[in-house]
Amino acid sequence: VQLQASGGGLVQAGGSLRLSCAASGRAFASYAAGWFRQAPGKEREFVAAITWSGSSTYYTDSVKGRFTISRNNAKNTVYLQLNVLKPEDTAVYYCAAQGLRYSITLPQSQASYDYWGQGTQVTVSS
Repeated sequence: VQLQASGGGLVQAGGSLRLSCAASGRAFASYAAGWFRQAPGKEREFVAAITWSGSSTYYTDSVKGRFTISRNNAKNTVYLQLNVLKPEDTAVYYCAAQGLRYSITLPQSQASYDYWGQGTQVTVSS
C-alpha cells in the first residue's frame, strides 16, 4: 500500500483546508487510517483516526469540533477537513494506514501504523 497526501497550503487563521490521502492497493479499504502532524521542532503527534468502515472516528482534544476525518473506500481515499484553523495547527500532516484488516480499533500510536504518506505542509498565518 502506498499513500499520497495532498491538499496542504497557506491559509489565514479561521480558514479551512481539506487534506486528501489517496492510496494504492485494494486492501486499503479494509485498514484503519489516521492523520498525524509534526510542527517545527516538535515530535509527530496524533490528530485523528477512522475505522476501515468509517463508522467510528477519534480525535485528539485540540482539534475536536474543528477537524473531521472521513473516507471514501470506493475512491481509496481518506480525508481530513480542517476548519477554524489556528496558527498552532501549522505542521506537516501525514496520513497513515494500519495493516490489519477489518480492525475495529482506532490506533493513536505511530507504532500501530504500517504505511505512511509523504506529508503535506499546512501553514496558518495569524
